[in-house]
Amino acid sequence: MGAVPSGPSRPPTRSQLPVKKIELHLHLEGAAPPDFIRSLAGEKRLTLDGVFDDRGAYAYDDFAGFLRCYEGATRVLQGPRDYARLLAEVLDRCAEEGVIYVELFVSPEFCGGGDLSAWRDHLAAMTEVADAARRDGIDSRGIVTAIRHFDPDRARRSAICAAETAGGWITGFGMGGAEQVHKPTDFAWSFDCAAEAGLGLTCHAGEWGGPDSVRQALDLGCTRIGHGVRAIEDPALVRDLVERNITLEVCPGSNIALGVYPSWDAHPIARLADAGVRVTVSTDDPPFFHTTLRAEYDRLASTFDWGDTEFRQINLWAAEAAFCDAATRDRLKKEFA
Repeated sequence: MGAVPSGPSRPPTRSQLPVKKIELHLHLEGAAPPDFIRSLAGEKRLTLDGVFDDRGAYAYDDFAGFLRCYEGATRVLQGPRDYARLLAEVLDRCAEEGVIYVELFVSPEFCGGGDLSAWRDHLAAMTEVADAARRDGIDSRGIVTAIRHFDPDRARRSAICAAETAGGWITGFGMGGAEQVHKPTDFAWSFDCAAEAGLGLTCHAGEWGGPDSVRQALDLGCTRIGHGVRAIEDPALVRDLVERNITLEVCPGSNIALGVYPSWDAHPIARLADAGVRVTVSTDDPPFFHTTLRAEYDRLASTFDWGDTEFRQINLWAAEAAFCDAATRDRLKKEFA
């Protein structure tokens, strides 16, 4: 599937692109529109030096700068009500993109500093919003996320928050942040804790780290890998991903914006799919990377000549990999059958 055409590309028209979509890799704070963050900062009379450029967009030069900007913007989110407002805004924007199901990374570190009681309060507010949105046609789940560059002990607190609130809206556990800091095995306790609570496991790997980082994430018991695209550098690993039905949460626009790959033509998503790897498509932190899910699909169509067959397949893979109950999965799969 998805081979780059040898002749001139004839991309599908917009009417041929899928209306309904599934997104598995979206950071809640990273999906906050700049105007939302600026408005909230104004209400709280907070200054956000260094967060925005002269045009009002998020400002950063590299991945380290992106993390600083992300955490700076997140500073204005101070309590359950703010997170409820943010989730409502993000789900509205997802619905505008045709998303019918989305999984959102959210960290107890930002929702009460890793304190379980505070996390419960934040989760209750977000669950109320998610329930209302589901009645309006967009379903969602939360993936509790440890932040790798904070440290393994703080990750344990996030894992405990995840395990103690598993079920309902919280169905997964993962880890994001700087891949160059700490070893995945340093977080084995946290992933074991989450697995024992019945949560699905995912981990950012194979973005800044090479193929070995993907292998290490698999050793933690993950059935999905956040990004994972650098697996393409190791044919044996690619075969292993295929044999084990591992799903990659691929975010092409993010990879290009941050310089993991220099262009859409150079991105390996089509090669991975052609090799049989289960790839899905997400936006990661869309306002930071000036993208939308519709824009991602448009670029995949124009760059790799993807059409209805390829887009139906990636959404079926996403439905099969979703951290949800069987009834929800069956309903989603029927949308793309």
